[in-house]
Order: sequence, then structure tokens, then C-alpha cells
Amino acid sequence: MKKLYYSIGEVSKITGIEAHVLRYWESVFPELNPLKGKSGNRRYREQDLAVVLELQDLIHTKGYRTAGAQKVLKEKANKSNSGENSSHDVTTADRRELSPELRRELTEMRHLLQAISQKL
Repeated sequence: MKKLYYSIGEVSKITGIEAHVLRYWESVFPELNPLKGKSGNRRYREQDLAVVLELQDLIHTKGYRTAGAQKVLKEKANKSNSGENSSHDVTTADRRELSPELRRELTEMRHLLQAISQKL
């Protein structure tokens, strides 16, 4: 069952990223902006969790440094704002064009998301 909000402890447990790292990422990446309750507790939404997972992939898996990850996220935001990243159905021909490396990365991400959904 998906929740509306996750605490920083829950996000830490789901992703394996320590809470102090999540707080640091909030200060460096404007895309990661969880809501805060009256008492100041962070309330991560699904979209925040997706950003954390993307940052985890960029920094921990692909070896990007903070500045490189910022650039990637900015470029992604620019593409989505300009409409270049418009959603469309992926045809069989499109699937064949995926490079083996991209296919492997997508498969890894799917397995990671499945593992996370099983923990919830």
C-alpha cells in the first residue's frame, strides 16, 4: 500500500541513504523539496522519493559528483518544460532501439522499484 507521506526515517530505510545525507541533498538539489509539518518534520511524497532514487542512481551507482547530478537534473527539468520529454506509447521498434546498457539500467531500476514496493 502506498502512503501519501513518508518520514525521513522511512525514506532512509527504503533507500538505504542516511537521514543526514537526505537533509544535505535537500540543501543542494532544489528538486528535492519535501513538505514540512508544523513541528518541522519532513514529509516526503512519492515524487520526492523518486528524486531521492534518481539521485541515488546518479551519485552512488553512476558515480556522478554533486555538480554533475545537479546538471543532469536541470537538463531533465528543461527537457520536460520544453516538451521534448513528451509522453507517448513505446512501440516495439522503439524497444529494439534501446542500447543494451540502457536496457540493463532500466531493468535494474525496475527491480529496485519492485523491491521498494514490496517493503511498503
